[in-house]
Amino acid sequence: MSPVLAGVLQLLALVAALALAYRPLGEYMARVYTSKRHRAPEKWIYKAIGANPDAEMRWPAYLRSILAFSAVSVLFLYLLQRLQGQLPGSLGFAAIEPDQAFNTAASFVANTNWQSYAGEQAMGHVVQTGGLAVQNFLSAAVGMAVAVALVRGFARSRTGELGNFWADLVRGTVRILLPLSVVGAVVLVACGVIQNFSGIHGVGQFMGGSQQWNGGAVASQEVIKELGTNGGGYFNANSAHPFENPTPFSNLFEIFLILLIPLALTRTFGRMVGSVRQGYAILATMVTIWLGFTALMMWTEFAHHGPALQAAGGAMEGKETRFGIGASAIFSVATTLTSTGAVNSFHSSYTGLGGGIQLLGMQLGEIAPGGVGSGLYGMLIMAIIAVFIAGLMVGRTPEYLGKKIGTREIKFAACYILVTPALVLGFTAVAMALPTPVHSMANGGAHGFTEILYAYTSAGNNNGSAFGGLNADTQWFNTTTGLAMLLGRFLPMVFVLALAGSLAEQQPVPATAGTLRTEKPLFTFLLVGTILIVTGLTYFPALALGPLAEGLAS
Repeated sequence: MSPVLAGVLQLLALVAALALAYRPLGEYMARVYTSKRHRAPEKWIYKAIGANPDAEMRWPAYLRSILAFSAVSVLFLYLLQRLQGQLPGSLGFAAIEPDQAFNTAASFVANTNWQSYAGEQAMGHVVQTGGLAVQNFLSAAVGMAVAVALVRGFARSRTGELGNFWADLVRGTVRILLPLSVVGAVVLVACGVIQNFSGIHGVGQFMGGSQQWNGGAVASQEVIKELGTNGGGYFNANSAHPFENPTPFSNLFEIFLILLIPLALTRTFGRMVGSVRQGYAILATMVTIWLGFTALMMWTEFAHHGPALQAAGGAMEGKETRFGIGASAIFSVATTLTSTGAVNSFHSSYTGLGGGIQLLGMQLGEIAPGGVGSGLYGMLIMAIIAVFIAGLMVGRTPEYLGKKIGTREIKFAACYILVTPALVLGFTAVAMALPTPVHSMANGGAHGFTEILYAYTSAGNNNGSAFGGLNADTQWFNTTTGLAMLLGRFLPMVFVLALAGSLAEQQPVPATAGTLRTEKPLFTFLLVGTILIVTGLTYFPALALGPLAEGLAS
């Protein structure tokens, strides 16, 4: 079987598995977030934290709850790392340095999981399992809660109430993420992913030096790393490590986990707003972009330029031979079009155009299908921009799902799409202008610039994947990427929740002959075009200086 055919067959199998899971999971999540009943474990949690799950919140209260909870989470994870040397199960590792501890705490709470350290050489069992893995659950649940709050903004009328954050957080964790993670962890263990609490083991001499490896609760952390679109690896090699991702089947299963909830949430959205066809329109937009990017990535990596690539069957540098080009390309696109950031190959080793595809996937806002929760609310923001543009074309007040998109709503949407580019391009420009940060680059020219641009794109969009070649474990990069991750996560949430509150206060307007049918294929094409044009106008100059210049020169 040719490598190209193998890659295509894996893609088809992935699409089939996602199609089978789409409806039941989407319907189940809709029932979870609309249920009025509280289960016994949830009641215990509410009592422990002193929350009233039945108290409705307006958007400022919902936002304050998110910010307070996240601030406490950052502080807890920071202190856990700083005290690691005094904790049991630390495997003899010392406390994490202050700048790196801040970066890691910000990273995992912001659902980014950017890592400027080697996990197996820095973190013990307590920090890995009790700190990082816990935040993998909670940060994903926060993203889902914000998405559900925006959906309620569309579904409700003449009220500013968006639900209860604590109920949404607990239900997302207990009823959705935990059950799926238990099943997924069993599958991964069956595939050969390790799950233990063993210490550090020596395996003898290797090329003049000793080699060691340590065990850990890897399967349980790996499953939520992918399912919650987190991406932080237990080991430095991430999903290229055989203890995290041992076989081609486990690789395909991990891609399935990455895409599962973000795609199924479109069904949840359709059910909650009372029109599953609206959910299908958003799904079609996501799938169109995802399949298009995957096809482009596979083409760029399979293109046989030169005798070395012809002999290898494609651009095999930096890719695991047990996965090959096809599975590596599919994984790479899935992880950069979501906020996952997990890698099973070395992104810096992709062709110039392949690296550009990875960058562009993040710069779209990671909305195809995007992160858990963040992908849906990001796509809905772009849908509002699209109907606004359509309204300008025909000279009529734009409407989406029966809600008028007026001056207030479009300002919130515009602020949302401007925040992340301002962070990414601003930090990149400062880093390139100062004398010290550029010393961290392993390469010069266009590739070196791409290393810096990729780092801040990954941080600002809460992706977490690394291009490689950049020494990010410095005070400058630990501090600035940490700030980019926190601002890139929580500033957009301010505008999402403000928009949700504004929409919930409106009285729905009836559809007329002039209303844009947003469940039709025409709207899907309009939405895809809007996303590509807005992103292109924002980032094209930076991309032209980096991956495009490198790709055209090769």
